[in-house]
Amino acid sequence: MARTPARRLPELRLAVQYPGGTRGAPSRPQVRRWVRASCALPAEIAVRFVAADEAQALNRDYRGKDYPTNVLSFPYDSGARVQGDLVLCREVVEREAREQGKTAQAHYAHMVVHGMLHLQGHDHETGSADAERMEALERDILAALGFPDPYA
Repeated sequence: MARTPARRLPELRLAVQYPGGTRGAPSRPQVRRWVRASCALPAEIAVRFVAADEAQALNRDYRGKDYPTNVLSFPYDSGARVQGDLVLCREVVEREAREQGKTAQAHYAHMVVHGMLHLQGHDHETGSADAERMEALERDILAALGFPDPYA
């Protein structure tokens, strides 16, 4: 019997940074799995888990909003390759998870998927149809990863 060749995954270069330590943050293998699930193209991604002061400074400097936010996406012009940085604020993600009655892992997964979709050009702020498309993608990806609907 002929064997079906294994599906070759696109190249992924991933850096995961924990400047404040790893306590409470997802592991590198978890982050890799979430990034890979949300990107079918070759990619070079850095994911950084930061404290509120760094998230606030980045949000202020790059978006003009002077408060820490859950995830920031910094895409680079990459052509056929997805390149960019994701910055997740640990305090905000974990607080939102508690407030929304979710596990921290489920909310971290959602924020990584959400950020990865931004790196690939998806946008939820340009109109309701775009937001609906992006949310549908998030639901599908998270369901495939075993997580519940983040918008339920």
